[in-house]
Amino acid sequence: MTAHSETTRTSKDDVMKMMQTLSNWGRWGKDDQLGALNLITPQKRREAAALVKEGVSISLARNAVKVRVGPSAPFEHRMLQTGLTPGSDSSGDVFSVQFHGFTHTHMDALCHIFHEGRMYNGYSQTEVTEKGAAKLSIIAVKDGIFTRGILMDFPLLFGAHYLKGDRPIYPEDLEAWQKKTGLTVGSGDAAIIRTGRWARWAAEGEWDIEKDSSGLHVSCMPWFKEKDVAILGSDLAMDVMPSRVEGIALPVHLVTINAMGVPILDVCDLEPISKSAAQRNRWDFLLTMAPLAVEGGTGSPLNPIATF
Repeated sequence: MTAHSETTRTSKDDVMKMMQTLSNWGRWGKDDQLGALNLITPQKRREAAALVKEGVSISLARNAVKVRVGPSAPFEHRMLQTGLTPGSDSSGDVFSVQFHGFTHTHMDALCHIFHEGRMYNGYSQTEVTEKGAAKLSIIAVKDGIFTRGILMDFPLLFGAHYLKGDRPIYPEDLEAWQKKTGLTVGSGDAAIIRTGRWARWAAEGEWDIEKDSSGLHVSCMPWFKEKDVAILGSDLAMDVMPSRVEGIALPVHLVTINAMGVPILDVCDLEPISKSAAQRNRWDFLLTMAPLAVEGGTGSPLNPIATF
């Protein structure tokens, strides 16, 4: 397992400096609402399409469930009409989901995180009202995402089934994964971080997610900015929890979304793709996804698809 010096601390002041030094505000113009998704160019899409060799697709989504997982609200599925409804010639139902949190696979739009009254690219947080987000909403991603995905499987790297909450992921771990796989994370890529959250759930059952969960340490953010990633995703909420930064609960979310303009995929189920990637000894793939086209939405439930 890669060692990290716990004497090296990241303070709130360090994170505030990252908000400036890693910022993509203005990079694609003052009116930009796509952020780092601008890095997924037509050429990038063509290169991603060329990764499809077998035509085998694997979902990265957790099945929607009607029970609570962690502190998040459950998925609501109510039938309106069934095969038992008298005179029925069809079936129908209603879905309802409060998707932000730790239960449902979803994308965070760039309007999701505020800092000092501002969202990504300097838009005021007052652009988000009871009517929804007038700027940076999920509708900006209506055309979908089609790019190279890279699975970074840290339980595999460390020889474990899953990571415990006392194991943050540090920049040297990111480098170790690249060395192990021979892959290099590059501009426009989607970096998908596996901590083994669902393997841990199967083995241990429920735990206090906000007090004992592995994830990225915020010191990884300069590494991802240097790589110019377009998307970050994980099987929980990206951040190690607790964050190891006094005064900021989710510093990775803050820097990634608000400063870098990188949307986040939360609560993916990476167990199936972990097995498939290991069988193939292959960790990159075409990643496709299409959020719901909701005007003003702060994000969307999602079913990301990896295709080998």
